Amino acid sequence: MTTLHVWVEGRVQGVCFRDSTRRRALELGLCGWVKNLADGRVEAVFQGEKTSCEKALQYVAIGPEAAYVTDVDHEWLDDDTIYNGFEIRY
Repeated sequence: MTTLHVWVEGRVQGVCFRDSTRRRALELGLCGWVKNLADGRVEAVFQGEKTSCEKALQYVAIGPEAAYVTDVDHEWLDDDTIYNGFEIRY
């Protein structure tokens, strides 16, 4: 199992980014979470098969139709935390 932590910049709040990211993660069989940050970015953690995490990374680099992504930072984690389901955090 792989864990991927991402931060997405651009027009990513108020455009259904969290909801669409959650739907895509569930389609890919991933667990984790997504949330808006006070600085305007979106942060997410994806956990599951590495190829599915890579597909999630590709998705957030584009986002939903109304989004405009300018940058994505990510790191692969060596983390013992086990996530169940995929949630939108507030």
